[in-house]
Amino acid sequence: MKTVFEQSSPGREGVWPEKPSSEASDFLPEHLLRSKPADLPSLGELDVVRHFTLLSKRNFGVDGNFYPLGSCTMKYNPKFTEQVAALPGFARLHPVVPQLPWASEMTQGALAVMYETERLLSEITGMAEYTLHPMAGAHGELTGALIMAAYHADKGNKKTKIICPDSAHGTNPASASIAGFEVISIESKNGIVDPEALKAVIDDDVAGLMMTCPNTLGLYEKHLPEIVKMVHDVDALLYYDGANLNAILGKLRVGDAGFDVVHLNLHKTFATPHGGGGPGSGPVGVCEKLRPYLPVSRVVVDVYGRYQLKYDYPKSIGYVAPFYGNFGVVLKAYAYILRLGKEGLIRVSENAVLAANYMRKQLEDVLEIPYNRVCMHEFVASAHDVAEHIRALDLAKALLDKGYHAPTIYFPLIVKEAMMFEPTETENKETLDEFIADLKAIIETAKTDPESITHAPHTMPVKRLDETKAARAMEITHDLG
Repeated sequence: MKTVFEQSSPGREGVWPEKPSSEASDFLPEHLLRSKPADLPSLGELDVVRHFTLLSKRNFGVDGNFYPLGSCTMKYNPKFTEQVAALPGFARLHPVVPQLPWASEMTQGALAVMYETERLLSEITGMAEYTLHPMAGAHGELTGALIMAAYHADKGNKKTKIICPDSAHGTNPASASIAGFEVISIESKNGIVDPEALKAVIDDDVAGLMMTCPNTLGLYEKHLPEIVKMVHDVDALLYYDGANLNAILGKLRVGDAGFDVVHLNLHKTFATPHGGGGPGSGPVGVCEKLRPYLPVSRVVVDVYGRYQLKYDYPKSIGYVAPFYGNFGVVLKAYAYILRLGKEGLIRVSENAVLAANYMRKQLEDVLEIPYNRVCMHEFVASAHDVAEHIRALDLAKALLDKGYHAPTIYFPLIVKEAMMFEPTETENKETLDEFIADLKAIIETAKTDPESITHAPHTMPVKRLDETKAARAMEITHDLG
């Protein structure tokens, strides 16, 4: 497919708007002006329309195709939340307005949404208070780790280490390290955290343990009460990675279970399909004793019942994001939670778990599932013995030819040739059955005609790419002169 620059034909034009009475160049200093016109493409209106229509058809999204991306919850989300976020009263609101003297009256609706969303998330997870500032899951992790550090520093604790199980999300150790901690990894046993392994490393130097529950194998941590006690006995903090919250909505409040810090991925669990780097939102909730360390600003209600931003929190870790995070994502989550209500959120987790276990049982005869027991919202299979010279990457590429986004592969690292499937609660049984049949057909072909699988995809605009070079040596710009 040619770029618009390659399609350009000198002199070809679309529709020109009426020439303005003044140009931007009239207001700019001479040294900031171009010495010659930019090398912009010359195209007709139809050329432009067809170019971007074709591009949109090549974009793979959850609105058009099944997207069983394990650990990332690429579920379809209702379009009414997009309409809510596009309401002019919200969409045209300038983020500086509530900071202006006497201007908070103009933003009472938005501030109310933020305040009530924090209360709803606190109720859903059993935490004392939330901040909506973090703009992604990993950003929430870092915020949580900084809060843990601030807590220990304030108490005079000499804590230097954070423990991360080998089934944790990959960003957990990175966030802990950036926050200044040494990361201690512990091996899982039967796919979950081994209390004996934790006992062997935990001591007074440990600041906290970062856990995902259910973990990246889709398994619930059944030793949680024992783990909570061991962590709290050394005045460490228990961190909950909420990326998999959609598996336990309405079933477990992690604050009640003993977690001290929580980050959620609103874009995964509450109505914003996430991919390509955004938009995201990673609110962080804390237990009562960690409230003083939350970022600023915070939304409060004054004695007159008006919503205000408050900055006076001496022990706060300070600012972690511009303005108030990704307000549009928060707004969609707020509308989604109100629309589904308690019963709806419970059905989300029930259907997600049902779909994952249905797919697991349907595939267990053709794919090895190392931890093959009742799972939560996702499960991990292994492709290492499907056929000689066939890898998880080959099956993933072959799925592209069938019209699916490939599942997560090679994660978690504790499963050889891992393939992680997360069907989500929003896909119907017919879609799951069709995917299962297509994957079984691919596996059968891998045994009888492996070369056709190892050379997949055959129908995509590009064939097999150098995975590393495709990610690190992208050419996505054009020299405009």
